[in-house]
Amino acid sequence: MAANVAVVGHGYWGKNLARNFFELGALRTLCDENTAALEAVRAKYPGVDFTGSYDEVLGDSEIAGVVLATPAVRHYEMAKRALLADKDVFVEKPLALDVKEGAELVRIAAEHKRILMVGHILQYHPAVRELKRLVANGDLGRVEYIYSNRLNIGKIRAEENILWSFAPHDISVLLGLLGEEPQTVSCEGGSYLNSDVPDVTLSQFGFANGVRAHVFVSWLHPVKEQRLVVVGSAQMAVFDDTAAEKLVLYPHKIEWKDRVPTAVKSDAVAVPLPKEEPLRNECQEFLDSIESRRAPLTDGAEGLRVLNVLRACQEALTLGRPQTTKPQAKAAEPAKPVYYAHPTAIVDQPAEIGAGTNIWHFSHILAGAKIGERCIFGQNCQVAGDTVIGNNVKVQNNVSIYSGAHIDDDVFLGPSCVLTNVTNPRSQVNRHSLYEKTFIRRGATVGANATVVCGITLGRYSFIAAGSVVAKDVPDYGLMVGNPARRIGWMSRHGHRLDFPNEDGIMVCPESGYSYKEEHPGVLRCLDLDEDAPLPAELAKGTKSYDEFKAESEANSH
Repeated sequence: MAANVAVVGHGYWGKNLARNFFELGALRTLCDENTAALEAVRAKYPGVDFTGSYDEVLGDSEIAGVVLATPAVRHYEMAKRALLADKDVFVEKPLALDVKEGAELVRIAAEHKRILMVGHILQYHPAVRELKRLVANGDLGRVEYIYSNRLNIGKIRAEENILWSFAPHDISVLLGLLGEEPQTVSCEGGSYLNSDVPDVTLSQFGFANGVRAHVFVSWLHPVKEQRLVVVGSAQMAVFDDTAAEKLVLYPHKIEWKDRVPTAVKSDAVAVPLPKEEPLRNECQEFLDSIESRRAPLTDGAEGLRVLNVLRACQEALTLGRPQTTKPQAKAAEPAKPVYYAHPTAIVDQPAEIGAGTNIWHFSHILAGAKIGERCIFGQNCQVAGDTVIGNNVKVQNNVSIYSGAHIDDDVFLGPSCVLTNVTNPRSQVNRHSLYEKTFIRRGATVGANATVVCGITLGRYSFIAAGSVVAKDVPDYGLMVGNPARRIGWMSRHGHRLDFPNEDGIMVCPESGYSYKEEHPGVLRCLDLDEDAPLPAELAKGTKSYDEFKAESEANSH
C-alpha cells in the first residue's frame, strides 16, 4: 500500500499533483488556504481529508510525505517546517530562492534522515531518460553544444521572473546530461510587463569539458515551444515536447571537400518511447523513495546544484556581466567514513555502511543501500540501492545483490553466486514494480556459482552447495545440493554435516559440541542456543572450545 501524502496548494499545478497521488492510492489530505477551492473538488476525491491548516497537516502522524505546490517564495519556510516535523518532502521547483536556504534544507533533511525531493519533472520524462542514456553510451558521439527553448504565451507570474519560473527544468536536464555544473554563466533579458520582473532571458553556459549551452525562456512568445537540442559529433538529438515524436535523431555528417566543410543530411530517426506521464513517474519516484528510503533522482542535492546555477544566472542578469559559478554552500560537513572502500570502488551517497566494513576493488554500492558492520565485499561486487544487509556478511568476488534482497547477519555468499529478483525477466518488458523479495536468514551459506531464485527464504544456517539452483524455501540448517536443489541432510551452525543421531535423536556438531534434534519432520532445532542468537564472542573467535565455554558459564552461574 502506498504511503500517505498531503498535497499542499491546490492551484494551477497542485491540481495535477493531487490527481496523480490520488490515482496512485496515496492521497490522504488536500490542504489549501482557499477552502472554497477545496470544497469545489470534494466530490472528486472521496475518502480524502480537506483542510485549510498547514499545522493540521504537520500534526497528522498518518501523513508520511508532504508535497508543496505553493508559491516559490514560500518553499523554504514550508519545507523546513515539514522536515523538522519529520515528514518527507516533495517541493516543486525551485528548491528555494536563495542558495543558503536551499543548503539549509538539504542539511536538515540529512540530519533528520528525511527524503527531500525537488519537482524537476523533465528528469522523469521518457524522452529525457532515453536522451541521458544515449549521451552516456556515446551514441551521439562527443557532445559539443546544447540549447533549449522554453517559450509560451502562458501563465505570467509576478512573484518570480521567467528565469526562476521556466529555466530550472532545462538547467536540471543540462546538469543531468553533462554530469557537471558550468564554469561560466552569462544572462541577459528584458522586462516588458513589470519593470523589475524579466519576461524574457537568454542564459549561456560554458563547461570545463568544452561544451557550450544556452537556455532561452519567455512567456511573451506567440506560440508554445519546448525544444531541447543536443549536437553531437556523430549525430544530433531533438527533444520536442510539443511534437508527436518526442525524441528524434538526425545522423547528419560533415564532410570536408577541398578544405571546405559540407553538410550531408540524413533522414530523421524517431526514437520509440514508452507512453508514460512524466508527472506520474515523478510522483511514483517520491512514493518509492518514502518506502525504500532511497534518495530520489532529483533529491535535495540535485536541487541545490540547480539553485547554484540559477543564482549565477540571476547575478549575471542583474550586474550585466558574466559570472563564474561559485562552489555551492555545503549542506553539512560529511563525517569521515567508518568503513574502508578501495580507491577503485564506488560508493554512491547517501548509503548507510557500518563500522569496520571493507569494500574492495571495482565494487559499487548504490545510493540508498543499508549495510551493517564488519562486512566484506570482494572484487567486482554490486549492491543495489534498496537492499538491506546485516552485520558480518561476507560477499565474495563477482556477486551482485539486486533490489529485493534482505540479508541477515553472518551470511556467506560464495564467489559468483547469483541472486535474482524477477522470475520471468524480459528485456522488452519493464518489471521494476514486480521485484520479488528474497530473504537470506542469519548464518546461511550460499556456495560458489549457486543460483537462488527470487521470492524464497533461505533458513537460518542453511547451506547451499556450490552450483546448486534453489527455487523453493529452505528450512533452518538445511543442506541443499543439485539442480533443482534438494535437501540431503542437515548442517550445524559451524558448517559440519550432522549425521548419526543417538538413541534420543540428538546429533552433535564435532567442532562446537552443540546438540541438534529433528523435533518434527523437516524441522531441526539447536538445543544449546536460540537460532536468532549470535555466537558468543569467545566461540566465534575460536579462543575457547565449547566445553570450556560451557564449564565457565556454569561456574559463573553458581
